[in-house]
Amino acid sequence: MKFDMKQWAAEYISSSTKKAMPILSFPGVQLTGHTVDEMVRDGHLQAVCMKAIADKFDTGAAFSLMDLSVEAEAFGSPVHYSEDEVPTVTAALVHDEDEAEALKVPEVGAGRTGECVKGIKEVSEMITDRPVLAGIIGPFSLAGRLLDMTEIMIMTYEDPEVVEIVLEKATEFLIKYAQAFKEAGANGIAIAEPAAGLLSPNLIKEFSTPYVKRIRESVGDDNFAVLYHNCGSVVPLLDNIREINAGAYSIGNAVDIEEALKAIPQESIVTGNIDPAGTFRNGTPEQMRKETLELLERCSKYPNFVIGSGCDIPPMTPLENIQAFFDAVKEFYEGK
Repeated sequence: MKFDMKQWAAEYISSSTKKAMPILSFPGVQLTGHTVDEMVRDGHLQAVCMKAIADKFDTGAAFSLMDLSVEAEAFGSPVHYSEDEVPTVTAALVHDEDEAEALKVPEVGAGRTGECVKGIKEVSEMITDRPVLAGIIGPFSLAGRLLDMTEIMIMTYEDPEVVEIVLEKATEFLIKYAQAFKEAGANGIAIAEPAAGLLSPNLIKEFSTPYVKRIRESVGDDNFAVLYHNCGSVVPLLDNIREINAGAYSIGNAVDIEEALKAIPQESIVTGNIDPAGTFRNGTPEQMRKETLELLERCSKYPNFVIGSGCDIPPMTPLENIQAFFDAVKEFYEGK
């Protein structure tokens, strides 16, 4: 379903009641009866999972799976799979400048990327009442998986040229991947760039933001939104992050989201930031209601605030906790 995403965002911001936008997809395995392992390998099952979530919960947008191993695996990284947990990259692929130079940029379709595009193509025809956002990893976060996160942090100081070689190749691939999602029918992308939250203001300016901006400039338009997600300690980085000029920013629970709301222009949606592990996964319905209502009371005075989760909600999160979140959002707006 085609949406004018610029108009959609403007109407969302101006509306007095707002549907929540948690990063919610993996818990759908509990509704479909499939394992995480089965779903991450099969685009059709991904579409079925997203549709099941959309049918059960009144979300503002449908998010695809936040699986940050997909793109690194397409480059050749080893990945660990398990039945009920999100896959993870297990080892670095690039260790020095020679390996960085030799690293080949894959085509879309390598590894599981073809299945992810297939899933978005299917689900875009199944979910037509709200935008569908395809998930991709951010360039620095991808480079960190290819080089190892500890190593890349050292290399930003000691071997910045190697980091830049890998970032160029990562960004080249991510632009192609985002374009494939756009052609498949997605209404936008959610770029997950959590590793950039570890950088200083000077380093994010060099090693993340310019590359994220390049992706947005390559694919973003009135009909295709770019949401930027960073669940790191972003408060010192907000002046830089706002330069991405994303249509929406998803802020993690490591920070007070009000700091982001003060820094990010009001024409961009700011969503977050109920703790996905501590509250959604391991909390109680009562705790969920309390925290949701408190955050709404505090931040709904900002027109561009949309309540959501601080990051991807884990697969085995109790569905009653998720329902309590949506019930609390409904309770708040109906009581206004």
